Amino acid sequence: MQCSIEVNNQVEIYDINKVAKQAAGAVLLRVKNTVILATVAREDTQVTEDFLPLTVQYIEKQYAAGRIPGGYIKRETKPGDFETLTSRIIDRSLRPLFPKGYAYPTQIVVMVLSSDPEVDLQVVALNAASVALYLSDIPVNRAVCGVRVGYIDNKFIINPSNSELKKSALDLYVAGVNDELLMIEMRSLPNEQNEIVPVIAIDPMIDPSLNEGFVARQNMNEFSEDLMVDAIKFAGEAILKGSMAYEEAFSHHKKEDANLEFKPEIENENIALYIDEFYKEDVKLAINQMAKSERASELTKIAKQIAASEVAVQEGWDENTISNILGKYKKKIVRTQIIEESRRADGRGLKEVRPITIETNILPSAHGSCLFTRGQTQALVVTTLGTDSDAQMNELLTEKGAIADKFMFNYNFPGFSVGEASPLKAPGRRELGHGNLAKRALYPSVDLNSPYSLRVVSEILESNGSSSMASVCGGSLSLRAAGVETIKLVAGVAMGLIFEGDKHAVLTDIMGLEDHDGDMDFKVAGSIDGITALQMDIKLGGISLEVLKEALYQAKEGREHILKIMQRANDEIVINEEVLPKLELFSIDPSKIVDIIGQAGKTIKEIIEKFEVSIDLDREKGEVKIAGGQKGKVEAAKDYIIQITQKEPRGGGFKGKRDNRNVTPFNVGDEFEGEVKKVATFGAFISLRDGVDGLLHISKMSSPLNEGDKVKVKVSELKGGKISLDLN
Repeated sequence: MQCSIEVNNQVEIYDINKVAKQAAGAVLLRVKNTVILATVAREDTQVTEDFLPLTVQYIEKQYAAGRIPGGYIKRETKPGDFETLTSRIIDRSLRPLFPKGYAYPTQIVVMVLSSDPEVDLQVVALNAASVALYLSDIPVNRAVCGVRVGYIDNKFIINPSNSELKKSALDLYVAGVNDELLMIEMRSLPNEQNEIVPVIAIDPMIDPSLNEGFVARQNMNEFSEDLMVDAIKFAGEAILKGSMAYEEAFSHHKKEDANLEFKPEIENENIALYIDEFYKEDVKLAINQMAKSERASELTKIAKQIAASEVAVQEGWDENTISNILGKYKKKIVRTQIIEESRRADGRGLKEVRPITIETNILPSAHGSCLFTRGQTQALVVTTLGTDSDAQMNELLTEKGAIADKFMFNYNFPGFSVGEASPLKAPGRRELGHGNLAKRALYPSVDLNSPYSLRVVSEILESNGSSSMASVCGGSLSLRAAGVETIKLVAGVAMGLIFEGDKHAVLTDIMGLEDHDGDMDFKVAGSIDGITALQMDIKLGGISLEVLKEALYQAKEGREHILKIMQRANDEIVINEEVLPKLELFSIDPSKIVDIIGQAGKTIKEIIEKFEVSIDLDREKGEVKIAGGQKGKVEAAKDYIIQITQKEPRGGGFKGKRDNRNVTPFNVGDEFEGEVKKVATFGAFISLRDGVDGLLHISKMSSPLNEGDKVKVKVSELKGGKISLDLN
């Protein structure tokens, strides 16, 4: 059977009972030329442990884009980061739908069989998986809908195409069911805006009248709290339409619920009363006065004491049941203190951020490092600068060729950070998810046209509450410590929400205990001017926009507090210039690229060997990029290349305005008495020598200048082919 649904700016065509008929549920979904197979399978025997044994696997087949897998092994093997992150999104969106006590091993597999470059794979993958689960014999009676929201020309767009998303200032992914939101992921997307600024060129062939031009300035596109709420509201309305459309279309085709047993919640009122009577103060002491590891040990000790008591022996209370009831009692104490007394387990107020200490460049051989400590959470974040060849190459089904990712963020979470003696393993879904969140938060602050490839690594040394947000804060400062001129500092804070009846409390900078016993946690990162990244998982059946707005504004207060501390640390950074690689990027006449290369590449090879540098050339733009480990050798290579490009050509003179002469390179500190050639609103152009002009900015003038005036100046800066001057 085939069912076509037109909803949220796309037509979805579902084939039911056509493929994978032995699975508990399966659908084939087509959107344009994208085809997704989603299947659900479950075992008939429950696990003994008390958890939901759900696994989700999103798999991209290379034949979906007409490709053969690269590498030595010509088949799909280990899932890529995009596949892992998409699996995580589907899991987070569907897991809340399962009934309490469901403990049957369940697997959801989503396979991309055909890919359309314009179709959002994450949106259609979640919707296919949701419909397959809804149609199965598992007692899930609601259909999740996922949508993406873009923001183009100050207007929200539902489910933009992939090409439209590249023009958007917002990437908001929201999943929910009916009027309840379950999962939110958001990032701001930076772009470039052209502004008229002076362009000063060393090349004397360039007419000084062309010294005004367009230069791109990067806009981080942070979102205000009010606009963020509007975007989520817009997504919520689309989700309601989608959920209703799915349930209306598929409710008559859903399989009859299987006759499954659910694990009962372990309840024993007598144990709870006994704890309240004899161990209430001990539990409060464990909650309020002990560190994370000590608290867990103390609660285990209390459970053993109760199990060994005469009453427990007579009543037949086993230790597992006691521990379960004790955990619920502890949760009740934590929540009651917060709601009734506005007091948290560690004594903080609801809006209070834990003490923060920051140290930068503590690693002498690393390019940039930051040790960020907030309470019992500590991240050592290290930045390394590289060249274009160090970029991470990614192959996406929706892109024609490999994409070079020049900004990488890796997050590592060793067991010792939480006091566990667990083996070190390859990063799992959690590590990839946290690293991706930190990357999305920091990415808008990094220059899109940075000549460097940047790798940021966060090593979590201690964890008790949002190590991902500590990674954001430490990452922003480690970039600065490596000499990277980010646009603004970016900080992150983890927030919590607790609801009891008609009362609620918003918590700033939650620790692990509050995350575990709360109703909702979300992470907000951004600059002083707005939000750059947001991640939210909602454990409740929904949240009002008023409460969400309150939480976002409280997060803003916390973020501003952290940014002030970070700014003080930023002002004290001492950059380790000795270990930083040097990179020079400058422009020449494109016709001179051949002179740098030389016959059969002889000249460029000699330069690379002589100065121990790497050289990248852009023939079309005339750009030269030189990178090396020693500043002096890089600058010497640059001077050598400039001399090559300015030598008199064989068999004749220069064309146009250029005379038959060698032009000596300019150096910082060179002094001249020049004539004012042109006056602009931002400064004056002063003739130096060989027909080359420099810019004396208006801020450096002691009095107004007129064309023809003589003035003594010296070179203050050489950057990107531009000469800046100071009065001498």
